[in-house]
Amino acid sequence: MAEGVSVPQRGVSFLRAAIVAGALILGGCQTVVPRGPATKTPPATRPTTDSSLIDPGIPVDTARHRVALLVPMTGSNAGVGQSLANATQLALLDTKNEKVRVTTYDTALGAANALQRAIADGNKLILGPLLGEDVRIIAPIARRAGVPVVSFSNDASAAGNGAYLMGYAPAQSIARVVDYARGQGVESFAGLVPNGLYGERASTSFLRAVESAGGQVVTLQTYDRASGSLAAAVTRMARNSPYQAVLIADGGSSAAAAVPLLRRNGGATARVLGTELWNSEASIASKASLNGAWFASVPDNLYRQYAAKYRARFGAAPFRLSSLGYDAVLLTVRIARDWRVGDGFPEARLHDAGGFAGIDGAFRFGRDNIAERALEVQEIRGGTTVVVSAAPTGFAGK
Repeated sequence: MAEGVSVPQRGVSFLRAAIVAGALILGGCQTVVPRGPATKTPPATRPTTDSSLIDPGIPVDTARHRVALLVPMTGSNAGVGQSLANATQLALLDTKNEKVRVTTYDTALGAANALQRAIADGNKLILGPLLGEDVRIIAPIARRAGVPVVSFSNDASAAGNGAYLMGYAPAQSIARVVDYARGQGVESFAGLVPNGLYGERASTSFLRAVESAGGQVVTLQTYDRASGSLAAAVTRMARNSPYQAVLIADGGSSAAAAVPLLRRNGGATARVLGTELWNSEASIASKASLNGAWFASVPDNLYRQYAAKYRARFGAAPFRLSSLGYDAVLLTVRIARDWRVGDGFPEARLHDAGGFAGIDGAFRFGRDNIAERALEVQEIRGGTTVVVSAAPTGFAGK
């Protein structure tokens, strides 16, 4: 069962209706004193209520596990948050699970405030939040309360201290596509990365991946969003050509704009490599300049089925990231088989060596609390994407 707390919904939710009805009933409990001689008027009595019997939050559920979903339901990221909330609801329906109860809390009103309400309501596991900065805010508070956090962030710096990350880590997608390229005979690599935190992390991951694969990075250039910066970076790369493959650690649109420049400046035959960012763009395959490019991502076959079911139920396409919410519920349901209602969440189970399976394929949490994922490599070919290296179906050991 999925519920919302302090979240705008279409219509009045059952929970809000119950609260309003309760308020009306309590407001009507007054003693009516009939008119008459004062000497015969019985003393008025005020109904007494034992405050210890009133639950200040959501009623105690002794039959199901209390799980909180912390996502933005208002503000600029409300669309992503709603999609994640819908995904958790769909997962509960698909699994026909009656042991897990998911309640949504709006982090746009303050992540710490959302967490404190979730803990006060008796939730034993936190799914979310979405942003790394919110994970860093709530992790110490949740840790003190003994409540693990399974977030949707991919900010590696937010992992640990009881916080786990399910987000798609760029380091993993870069390592996977570099390994594949090396296996296809590529020895010399070039890198084109944007300035900023993502670019810095992508650069580090790229250098490590190429070194680990036994290749060589002949040039690594950065650019910003200013006019002419990308072209200048490509010109600098030409001084270090030739190279057999070039990683463009940016979104599909930026990559598509860079390729014609590369073709005219020393990278005429270089294979273009992308990152996990490409998989979130529905139009990536239609970008003609990226024909022949390789990128690594979570598998898409089950996601397509999920997206069709989501669209049929909610009347809109899901955000690509919403599959994390669905898979987080699958993880919870699996562990709930051996989780006694009322007990704290068995956090050690998150480190099961065999990992977990979901819409996005197999994954497991490493010692760093970051989800290690089984990734596939896709090639953009003739207006579509083709899997050229399938993702492993599981993990042999740890």
